[in-house]
Amino acid sequence: MQAVKPRKKRFSGNELGEPHPFDRHVGKRLRLRRTILGVSQERLAEALGLTFQQVQKYERGMNRISASRLYEIARALAVPMGFFLEDYNDGSYSVAGQDNYAAFEDTTGYNIDPMQREETLKLVKAYYRISDPLIRQNFLSLLESYTKTSPVKNQEYSQPGVSA
Repeated sequence: MQAVKPRKKRFSGNELGEPHPFDRHVGKRLRLRRTILGVSQERLAEALGLTFQQVQKYERGMNRISASRLYEIARALAVPMGFFLEDYNDGSYSVAGQDNYAAFEDTTGYNIDPMQREETLKLVKAYYRISDPLIRQNFLSLLESYTKTSPVKNQEYSQPGVSA
């Protein structure tokens, strides 16, 4: 009798059992949308008939999200399913503007996605709480003017209250 070979995981991120980069990307986009809407993991889980632990696993990319579940999540968070796939680049093709992300790579090799920073989410939420479109546009213009006049001193983003 011939020994049965163990099946290899076909879609794992690597041999150490880490999540696939695409699963992590989808999870990050899920967290981004949930946070922008101010929805807790518990509320989202309840709306989907899941536990909040399952939502945590989805957000970390530890558990894959099936197409039907992604559809349910997209409906609950009021976005098209494509929202979760946007901005993914696995390096096998060129994406316009991809070079811009190099400014956020630190020396340890860990890529910091500015859209995943809590301060970015707070800024976006505060921006959309401004009800007057003219004030919102003036605020955006003000921010843009600061970026044109304030050179970045180093590649690492400085935290408030922390000197570089």
